[in-house]
Amino acid sequence: MKMPTVRYQNGDMVMGRWPGSNLYYEVKVLDFDAKSSLYTVIYKDGTELELKEQDMKNASGFQTRSRSRSRSPGRRRSQSRSPARTTRRSSSRMAAAVTTAAITDGVTSSRKDTRLKDSLEIRLSPLPQTKAAENNGNNKHEKKEEKQKDENNTANTVNEKSEAAVEVGPDKTQGRYNLRRRKDDGDAKPVETKPKQLGEKDAKLAAAPAASLATPLDFGGKIGAYFWLLFLPAWVLFLVLQVNLEDPSLTNFPPPLPALEAFWDAQALGFVILWILFQALLYILPVGKLSEGVPLRSGKKLKYRTNGFCAVAVSSLAVAAAVHQGVDLTYIHSHFLQLTAASFLVAVLLSVYLYVRSQYAAGEQLALGGSSGNVAYDFFKGHELNPRIKEFDLKFFCEMRPGLIGWCLINFAMALAEMKQQGLDAPSYSMILVNLFQLLYVVDGLWNEEAILTTMDLMHDGFGFMLAFGDLVWVPFTYTLQAYYLVSHPNHLSLPAVAAIVTLKLVGFYIFRKSNSEKNAFRRNPSDPKLSHLQIIPTATGKSLLVSGWWGVVRHPNYLGDLLMALAWSLPCGFSHLLPWYYMIYFIILLVHRDARDMSECRRKYGSAWDEYCRTVRYRIIPRVY
Repeated sequence: MKMPTVRYQNGDMVMGRWPGSNLYYEVKVLDFDAKSSLYTVIYKDGTELELKEQDMKNASGFQTRSRSRSRSPGRRRSQSRSPARTTRRSSSRMAAAVTTAAITDGVTSSRKDTRLKDSLEIRLSPLPQTKAAENNGNNKHEKKEEKQKDENNTANTVNEKSEAAVEVGPDKTQGRYNLRRRKDDGDAKPVETKPKQLGEKDAKLAAAPAASLATPLDFGGKIGAYFWLLFLPAWVLFLVLQVNLEDPSLTNFPPPLPALEAFWDAQALGFVILWILFQALLYILPVGKLSEGVPLRSGKKLKYRTNGFCAVAVSSLAVAAAVHQGVDLTYIHSHFLQLTAASFLVAVLLSVYLYVRSQYAAGEQLALGGSSGNVAYDFFKGHELNPRIKEFDLKFFCEMRPGLIGWCLINFAMALAEMKQQGLDAPSYSMILVNLFQLLYVVDGLWNEEAILTTMDLMHDGFGFMLAFGDLVWVPFTYTLQAYYLVSHPNHLSLPAVAAIVTLKLVGFYIFRKSNSEKNAFRRNPSDPKLSHLQIIPTATGKSLLVSGWWGVVRHPNYLGDLLMALAWSLPCGFSHLLPWYYMIYFIILLVHRDARDMSECRRKYGSAWDEYCRTVRYRIIPRVY
C-alpha cells in the first residue's frame, strides 16, 4: 500500500485556515495521521484542529504589507472570527480572548511593561500554489493589492495584540473541517512561537508586544484579595476556637480569644515541618508512574511523579509504628490550635517565597489569572503557574500530599483522643464512619492522582496564598471538624442508621468516581473506542461538550456525588449543633460559586455551543431540582 506523501513535517510553521471562514492564521504542525490524511495543528490561542492539506499553505506563499490603523469607510468586519481576533470596541467578554492571543504570541519584553504598543495591521494574499507562481508571483500580487486598496471591503483587522490573520477568497477545494480534539488531551494550551518570516522580499510579521497577562479578576478583584487575605485565617481561627468549646453553639459567638502566647509552640512547628519534609521525601522517591500534564503555553508538557497512593500507604505504616512505639498522637488534639498556627506560618512563608520567585519567572511561566499587576491580588491568587525547584513541583506536591494525607492523620488522632477522653475500648460508630468515609475519599484521590492534572487548580490557577493556605491549613484543620467535634460530643448511632448512612456514602462515592473517571478519560483521549457511545456537541474551539453518560444527566454529576458524600460525613455528628455541618454548608456555597464561574467561563469560551448544551442538559447539579 502506497503511503500518502507528507508535505509538512512536525514542528513546521505554516498558515492554516480557520474553520468556517476564509482566514488563515499561523499554526504549528503537531502530527500527521496517515489513515485520515489529516494534519493536527495548533493555533496561537491554543486551539488544536485537524486540517486537510488543502487548507494549509506555506508561509512563503503570502505577502504582507503595512496598512494605516485608520478604518476606511468601505471596510467592514469579517463575519467569521477566531479566538485570536477582536474589534476595537471590544466588550469585557472579549477581553480575555484578546489577552490570551497576546500572550501566546510570545512575551519577550519585561513583565512589568503592560502598555500595548501600536501593532502592524497586515493585509495578506495567497499566491497560486504552482511553482511558477511561487517564483514570479510576488510583484503581481503587490500590484493587485495596490489596485484594490480602496475597493476591497473584506480586509482583515489585526487587533492591538498584533495577531496576523489572512483572509482569502473562497477555495473550491475547501473541505469539511474535522473539529475532533487531539487524542492525548482536550485542554491544550497555546504554543508560544517566534515570529516567522513570510517572504524573502517582504516585511516580517511583528512579534506580539509586551502585554498584560491579566484575565478578568475573580474573588472580588483587587479589593476582594485584601478581604480574603484577612478573612480566611480569621475564619479558620474562629472554627478551631468554637469547636473546642464545651458548648459549641453559635449562640456563644464569639469564642473567647486565648492569650497570644497560646498560639505558639515550637514543638508544634517542628512537628509540622517534619511532616512536610517526610511527605517531600516520599514524593521524590523513584517509584510510581511518571505522568505528563497538559500542554503549557510553550507547548511543553511537565512530568509529575504520581506516587500518592504509595505515600499514603507508607505514611500509614509509619504512623502505626509510631503508635506501637508509644508515641502519643492525642497531642494533635490537645495542641490543635498551635498546630493550626504553625501551619499558617508555613503557608505564609511559602506564599512569600512563591511571590518573590515569580518576579524572576519568564512570561510564559506566569498564570493568566494571577497577573493583574496588583501585588495583593497576585500574591493571593498566585503569580507563577507551576513553580518548581528542579523537578520538584511545589503546587502538585502541596495539593495532594501534606494536607490531604495529614487530614487522615488528624482524624486518626481524634479517634484515639475520643477513646482516651470517653474511656472507650474502641472508637464510636460515628467516629469510625467519619474516619472511614474521609479516608476512602483521600485514598481514592491519591489512587487516581493523575486525574488532578486536568483540574482547574493544576491547569490554570497560579500557586500563591490561596492554594498554599488551602492545602496546608484549610484542608487539614477544617475538614477534620467532624472528628474533632465527636471527641467531646459523642453521638450514638443505631445499626439501621449506620446502614443508611453507609448506603448514602457509597451512592455518592459511586456517582463521584464514575463521573470523574468518564470526564478524565474523555479529556485525555476523546477517540477512545470505549467512549464511542457518548454523544457530544462540537464547538468552534475544536473541543467537544459531553451530553450523554453521566454528563448528560446533570452538568456537574461529580458535584452531586460530592454533595451526597458531604451529607454522609455530617450525619454521624447528629443535629445538636450546627458547627459539624459546617463542611456541608461550605460545600454547598462552594458548588454554587463554582457553577456560576463555570457557566460564565464556558459561555464566553464556547458561545452558541454552550447555549445548545444548556438546552440539552437542563439541570446543573441535582436532577429535576437544580
